Amino acid sequence: MMDAEVIEQFVRDGFVRIEQAVPADLVDECVRLLWAEIDAEPGDPATWKQPVHWIGHMPQAPFARAATMPVLLDALDALVGPGRWEPRRDGIGAFPLRFPHVEEPDDAGWHIEGAYTPPGESSYWTNVHSSYRAMLTLFLFTDVDESDAPTRIRVGSHMDVPPVLRRYGTAGASGEVLSPLVDTASAHRPVALATGRAGDVFVCHPFLVHAAQPHHGTRPRFLAQPCISPSEEHREAPYADNHGPVARTIRQALA
Repeated sequence: MMDAEVIEQFVRDGFVRIEQAVPADLVDECVRLLWAEIDAEPGDPATWKQPVHWIGHMPQAPFARAATMPVLLDALDALVGPGRWEPRRDGIGAFPLRFPHVEEPDDAGWHIEGAYTPPGESSYWTNVHSSYRAMLTLFLFTDVDESDAPTRIRVGSHMDVPPVLRRYGTAGASGEVLSPLVDTASAHRPVALATGRAGDVFVCHPFLVHAAQPHHGTRPRFLAQPCISPSEEHREAPYADNHGPVARTIRQALA
């Protein structure tokens, strides 16, 4: 799957989509477990009373299996580097379940994902080393088309972010500080939508600028966006002394 052409696509765009990485029967098991977590029924739109339900960690076996499909492990080895990241064998987390709704949630700003919380802080921070985050992934657990609130992605924006982060050094900065800066830095980039079929997985550069959007369709959208953590010896600086695709783009952006 990760041939030279696909790797160069990742280097250029900051993400690739792995089609049908999670088998359909496993997707169905995960979706059933997600519905059980919320006060809503799959066949009754009258029960869809919130525009978004956030679900945290799901440790059940189907989610652990979904996170460790061989095609995903191979992709992460190719992009992050073998031995530099931790497989999520205990499940996955961070599920924004979005529903068609008259209210639109105020969470659609352009941003990058944080990964650590400094002492005395409550929000997630990011630094130029991408400490505590090796990669962002987007797991589609339902079919997602243009009207189903697909994640918006600024194509190539991973190259705009390292110069923004450089000024904050190893300490980094919070999402509140960084979001308007990375928004401005990447505003010239074209936008792609993370659409696809249930079972597709987007493997994304940790500095890719992206945003949610309100749901204007007719069916719920179930998605997970788990962090891929660096292995213990690489947590502070996952891409130091590394020549893989992610490390290469960070160095190019800082040059």
